[in-house]
Amino acid sequence: MQAWLTLGCAILLEIAGTISMKLSYGFTRLWPSILIFVFYSASFVALTFAIKRIEVSVVYAVWSAVGTAAVATIGMWYFQETVNVIKIASIVLIIIGMIGVNLGQALD
Repeated sequence: MQAWLTLGCAILLEIAGTISMKLSYGFTRLWPSILIFVFYSASFVALTFAIKRIEVSVVYAVWSAVGTAAVATIGMWYFQETVNVIKIASIVLIIIGMIGVNLGQALD
């Protein structure tokens, strides 16, 4: 259970790092630019601890899928990016892929 909480922290830190990228405006703003490296470094540390207890394929699938879906959703909601059927369907497919990797582990 602790490994899954660590993975959740890694996901939140990765999301924060990606949002910091957007807020840095191409490294033209100091604090968001610094936070990119802080958040991603912390995310990779947490990811490393999660991999000790959970299979790497599952950890990476969950980390990347949840992070991607969350950042895409934040982009559409907070940054007023375009929303269309293809974007929504693609996010759903990412989540389905993550579920598939987790089910594959459960069948072993």
